[in-house]
Amino acid sequence: MTAPQKKVIVTCAVTGAIHTPSMSPYLPKTPKEIEDAAVEAAEAGASIVHLHARHPVTGQPVQTVEAFMEFLPNIKARSNVVINITSGGSPAMSVEERLRPHLTLKPEVASLNMGSMNFGLYPMLKRKREYQYDWEVPYLEGSEDRIFKNTFKDIRYILESCAENNTRFEVECYDIGHLYTLAHFLDRGLIKAPLLIQSVFGILGGIGTHPEDVQMMKRTADRLFGDQYYWSVLGAGRSQMPIASMSLAMGGNVRVGLEDSLWDGPGQLSKSNADQVKRIVGIIHALNLEVATPDEAREMLQLKGGNNVNF
Repeated sequence: MTAPQKKVIVTCAVTGAIHTPSMSPYLPKTPKEIEDAAVEAAEAGASIVHLHARHPVTGQPVQTVEAFMEFLPNIKARSNVVINITSGGSPAMSVEERLRPHLTLKPEVASLNMGSMNFGLYPMLKRKREYQYDWEVPYLEGSEDRIFKNTFKDIRYILESCAENNTRFEVECYDIGHLYTLAHFLDRGLIKAPLLIQSVFGILGGIGTHPEDVQMMKRTADRLFGDQYYWSVLGAGRSQMPIASMSLAMGGNVRVGLEDSLWDGPGQLSKSNADQVKRIVGIIHALNLEVATPDEAREMLQLKGGNNVNF
C-alpha cells in the first residue's frame, strides 16, 4: 500500500563500509572526495545522501565526530541535499561507537539496522589479488566469523538517544524478520510514522535478489505498515539497477551509490556516484515519474530541516 507519493526519493550512498579502497580507485576515501561525491550526487538528482566516514590515508571506516566534521559542513554549505549519517558504521564497531556522531551532530536522518545478522564480505576476496592496506584482508576475512550486532537493546538505545534530536530514520531491513522487529518498535512508540523502510537485497546473510524476494518484502511491509511508510530498495552489486527498477515499477523509491555497488556494467567500474544517480534518474524519467527535490523529500518524511542540525 505505502504512503501516497507523487515523486521518487533518490538516496545516494556515497562510500559505505563494505568495499575497501583496493577494489576501486573511484571509491571516495578522503574528506574532500566524500564531500565532492555527495554534492555531485545531489546535483545529479539525489534527494538524500547517506554518508560514512573513512580514514583519509588508509580508507578504513571510522566513526568519529571529527571525521564527519571534515566534510559535513562543506556539503551543507554547497548543497540543500538531505544529509543522512550512518548509525551502522561498520560491523566491527560497537553500537556506542557507531552512534557517537549522531549525539553531537543531530542529523535530519540516520540509518538504523533492524537486526543482528551474519554479514559476509569474505567472498569478495576472490575478486582481488593485491591489497594496498594491511587492514583490508583481515577485515574481509573476519566477516566469516563476525556478527553484525543490532540487538533489541541496541536498537532501543539508538531510538531513545536520538529522540530529543528529532532525527528520523532510514530503517534498513535485510530480511523479513527485520520488518517484524520494526513493527515491534512502532507498537512500542519508540519510532513514529511516516517510516522510510530501506529493503536491502543481496548481502550474504540477508534476503536474496530474486524478484519473488522483492515482492515478498513489499507485501509484508504493506501488511504490517499500510500507508504509514515509504518503501525504498537497494540491491547489492550487479543487482543494483534491476532491483531499483522493480521498486520504481511497484511505486517505491530507490538507493544507489558506490557503497552498494562499484559497477556500471559487467566488468566495468562505475567512475562516480553521480553516474549511478544519473542512470537511475534516467530510468525514473523513462517511467514518466519525477524525482523528489530535497525539500520535497523533507516534506514527505516530515524531517526537521537542514538548519536544525549541529554542523
